[in-house]
Amino acid sequence: MFKVLKTTLAGVALSAALLTSALAAGVDVNATTTGLALRGYDPVAYFTAGAPTPGDFQITAEHNGATYRFANEENKALFVANPDAYAPAYGGYCAFGTAMGFKFDGDPHLWRIVDNKLYLNLAPGIQERWEADRANLITAADEQWVSISEKTPEELQAE
Repeated sequence: MFKVLKTTLAGVALSAALLTSALAAGVDVNATTTGLALRGYDPVAYFTAGAPTPGDFQITAEHNGATYRFANEENKALFVANPDAYAPAYGGYCAFGTAMGFKFDGDPHLWRIVDNKLYLNLAPGIQERWEADRANLITAADEQWVSISEKTPEELQAE
């Protein structure tokens, strides 16, 4: 079953994976070519406002080589004090894709907080599949992340 899902996910997301770049930030962070994480959304707002909130380009902080934006100074201060509490799991890559051993762009609008950790997914259908078996897929993604975190999305596509 995972092989079929892996193949489907790879086909759906190949172009999305190519849009992400590990050049500006470390390969373990899903960032734009300019190093912007979460497409500019405030990582703290998911926890405090309960919704994706665009960050202000003038309120930023660096973490793991990527730039995060914040809606306000308070959110920035929370992040700076404990970035690992707010940064998305798997560097902001799709949680389902990570479980399959790939790095696909995580959509900031397709998110879920589970056990105080922010998870993103690639597409609505992918998120539905992830939600249906979330606990097992988080376990699988945690295991996969150990071996894929330092590889680029393109390297994983070639394997």
